[in-house]
Amino acid sequence: MRKKAPSLNQRIRGDIEGRILSGEWMPGFRIPFEHELMAQYGCSRMTVNKVLTALAESGMIERRRRAGSFVARQSPHLEQVALEIPDIALAVGGRGHAYGFRLLERAHRKARAEVAEEVRLVGKDKLLAMRCLHLADGRPLALERRLINPEAVPETLDVDFSRHAPGSWLLQNVSWTRGQHRISAVAADADEAALLQVPVGTACLVIDRQTWLGEQPITWVRQMFLGDAYDLVARFAPGL
Repeated sequence: MRKKAPSLNQRIRGDIEGRILSGEWMPGFRIPFEHELMAQYGCSRMTVNKVLTALAESGMIERRRRAGSFVARQSPHLEQVALEIPDIALAVGGRGHAYGFRLLERAHRKARAEVAEEVRLVGKDKLLAMRCLHLADGRPLALERRLINPEAVPETLDVDFSRHAPGSWLLQNVSWTRGQHRISAVAADADEAALLQVPVGTACLVIDRQTWLGEQPITWVRQMFLGDAYDLVARFAPGL
């Protein structure tokens, strides 16, 4: 049975979607004007208008009166494959938003015996402790508390983490062989809510993660994301 040829509407929409999804047309790119598309496809203004309207309704493009149609900027809502370690800066930038980072605290100190994650990381030795805020377009996206084992990565003591987000720096400069995630949902307390600029009790998704190089712990991090700004996704196939 012969496959039915796509309609002109479907072909125009498929061509535009393909260029957007491939990255050829990035967020903010102006799509050809209606008259340009009419000439390219040899069709009526009504046909082109229907395609652009459908794309706008799907959220893929934005139509601006007198200015034309533009590839839409996706919200800074992040999606992570559950077994990957994301670079938040790249993820935010890849969605067409300006990534920002603020170092709130930094200390090179001894581990506290009453804090289990500090003892697991370095025992009684010193660690590098930081608290950071991730931003998208100047607005808070996630609050991060990070511990680094300086014995595993001594160069971190000399890095200016007010200029380099520690997670991004570690992914680019340090090898790891094993990682572990713990995912939970929490309500933001008063301090967390103030930093994230949301009401106290706002739902947040928390990821606790530790990585190792062989048997040597490298880092432990707790990242608290606004609940409506992050998804965890696992893709899998049936076993053989």
